[in-house]
Amino acid sequence: MVKLSVIVPFYNVRQYASDTLKSLRANAREDFEFILVDDCSRDETPDILARAESELPGAVFVRHEKNGGLATARNTGIDRARGEYLTFLDGDDWLAPGHYPRLVAAIEDLGCDFLRTDHVRCTARARTIQRVPHGRRGEVMDPRRAILPADRTTSVDYPFAWAGVYHRRLVDRGLLHFTDGLRTAEDRPWIWRLHREAESFAVVGLLGVFYRRGVAGSLTQIGDVRQLDFIRAFDQVIEETAADPEADRLLPKAVRTYCAIIAHHLSEIDKFEPPVARQLRTMSAAAIKRLPQELLTDVLDTMDLNRSSRLRRLRRRVSVAKAAS
Repeated sequence: MVKLSVIVPFYNVRQYASDTLKSLRANAREDFEFILVDDCSRDETPDILARAESELPGAVFVRHEKNGGLATARNTGIDRARGEYLTFLDGDDWLAPGHYPRLVAAIEDLGCDFLRTDHVRCTARARTIQRVPHGRRGEVMDPRRAILPADRTTSVDYPFAWAGVYHRRLVDRGLLHFTDGLRTAEDRPWIWRLHREAESFAVVGLLGVFYRRGVAGSLTQIGDVRQLDFIRAFDQVIEETAADPEADRLLPKAVRTYCAIIAHHLSEIDKFEPPVARQLRTMSAAAIKRLPQELLTDVLDTMDLNRSSRLRRLRRRVSVAKAAS
């Protein structure tokens, strides 16, 4: 029986793929499988992965005929996975040797639905430890208890799918798949769903994933229209949270996070191509209009001045346009 399925999407990462695969070999075990999903790369990445299928124990190579984005590639891997547990890695990141055996041992010991871990953020030669914003370690808890408070950074603000491991029962319950076609912020609706609907989780101080930032071609570095998928992602968070039995408690956190992300993108609007920048303003204004207005007022009254001012200007733009029509 396969104990762990590791799902690794790749897209145009030939300069990093060999390091990623080398780190997977240092984590191989006879009951582990590695599902390597090429999302229709245009460089030499597919050739590297084809060779890896015969060189990496437990490797399975799957190639998309059409580029679908990270969420779709992960879903392809989930559908192919046979493991009792599942985890993820991005094709330009890497692992410490023996990380996955330790990760499996930790979740088996705790017996929870999913486990979250810290990670190392790598920007050029700099290395910083990024910790799950949850103080209680090694204790199984109800994931809902880690969503709030609304005005502080919590576990739903740490959405990285590769920073953890997940029991197959989450797949069976329809909780582990990503929203198909999302090209950025795909892990935001995903992490919120896990925390609302899974039954148990825990956080452990286990470092082993090295997250590479500043990669040319990464969506975090590109100001094109794909970045605007964050609006569709957070619309989904708001819609699903509003339908939750505890919406009155949880929705303020969702609205506050959405507003913070909109303000962040507006603060970096100069990195976007001019037509995309205009679209960002228009779509953000429409998103502000869709939010529960009384709740939005409460959120803006408690945010810092820079972000609240930026969002209030956007809100006034909506009001002026409405009056003019």
